[in-house]
Amino acid sequence: MRLGMMMSYSGGFAETVGELVDYEAAGIDIVAVPEAYGFDAVSQLGFVAARTTRMQIASGIMQLYTRTPTLTAMTAAGLDYVSGGRFTLGIGASGPQVIEGFHGVSYDAPLGRTRELVEICRQVWRRETVVFPGKHYRIPLPPGEGTGLGKPLKIITHPVRPRIPIVLAAVGPKNVAMAAEIAEGWQPLFFHPEKASLVWGSALAEGLARRDPALGPLDVVVSAPFAITETPGPLEDVHRAMLALYIGGMGARGRNFSNDVARRYGYAAEAALIQDLYLGGRKAEAAAAVPGDLVRDTALVGPAGHVKERLAAFAAAGVTTLLISPMGPTHAERVREVAELRALVDAL
Repeated sequence: MRLGMMMSYSGGFAETVGELVDYEAAGIDIVAVPEAYGFDAVSQLGFVAARTTRMQIASGIMQLYTRTPTLTAMTAAGLDYVSGGRFTLGIGASGPQVIEGFHGVSYDAPLGRTRELVEICRQVWRRETVVFPGKHYRIPLPPGEGTGLGKPLKIITHPVRPRIPIVLAAVGPKNVAMAAEIAEGWQPLFFHPEKASLVWGSALAEGLARRDPALGPLDVVVSAPFAITETPGPLEDVHRAMLALYIGGMGARGRNFSNDVARRYGYAAEAALIQDLYLGGRKAEAAAAVPGDLVRDTALVGPAGHVKERLAAFAAAGVTTLLISPMGPTHAERVREVAELRALVDAL
């Protein structure tokens, strides 16, 4: 199992990047930089690439609709170049609230667009002349669209690698099946090891049955808050509030992917209540309504023995890359706990 971390820079971006060398020494293999509707991931990843030497870097997750497929490919190739071949392209569709509300782009055909984008990116990285008569992306634009002056081109520079790893963020059955079929990796939302196969098992099996063996085994990339502590309650409350935000507020009623996951985990009544409370402005009550076992089982927070048990559960559920969010009170404590977790991972 690879051990990674999600980049959080509430204490300052440059300061956090400066601390990565300590996490790298403690055993972190990969760092992922998110992209929601704050700063873009790309500029930050370039900074991280310049300040690290061994650690892999990943976008976690770049948004499908905000860049053309060829720009996505060029950006990934550029990050792979400045990092010396250490970049993984994490990409996902996000949701209509962000894509239409912040970017002003129609949220349409996420599955079809994702599949076409992956094909186009791989054409670019192989330095093929890009010709793609797709349903959603047509390169070059055909006669009758645009000026008619477009001509097939290939990327001028030589990518470090002809195939940069792609991780698709996916939670719906069709999207998960597609990730298992065409991508190097798959990243779900708040992964519950004991319930994951009930929710995604059949979709994964469907996609894996169509998978090209040349892609290698599917990398299952899962994120979780992490701390080794004898008093987990306050840190679990932080995770509880995050779950309430996603289940209750990250999407409109009837179009909330996190809420759908909670329902499929078996928390239908609780998910409905959390959403009602959150959308009604009662955020503290929404957090209190998050089931305790959902909080505990999607995290790695507690005494060392508990963390070891939960780590084994994640491994048994097929997780191959674990992206933690260290929650210790000081940098020194977080680094020490990461080193302890590294030892636990190595002992699996």
